[in-house]
Amino acid sequence: MDTKKILGKKIQEYRKRAKLTQERLAEIIGMDTISLSKIETGRNYPTSDNLSKIAEVLKVKVYELFVDDNLKSNEELLGQINAMLADISADNKKLHVVYSTLLSL
Repeated sequence: MDTKKILGKKIQEYRKRAKLTQERLAEIIGMDTISLSKIETGRNYPTSDNLSKIAEVLKVKVYELFVDDNLKSNEELLGQINAMLADISADNKKLHVVYSTLLSL
């Protein structure tokens, strides 16, 4: 399963545990329901600001929203992370997003 789908599934799972509708969560974080639906279905990523807000409302750490139930080994994860970082190393904006996301963990 790709990262967007894992993230969406986890947000949906934690939202339901919190007994919140999509409409209510979207309202609390200042997002429209259609955008939240696209995130939960794995079609879009939230902005880093909205991701932080979602985690705060759902009372979870940001990293918990990315944890796949079928965990990979540390070596596999580090290899994939390094490959992704190499791919975006020339894109200053993307590197800042990654940096900000890591700081929020």
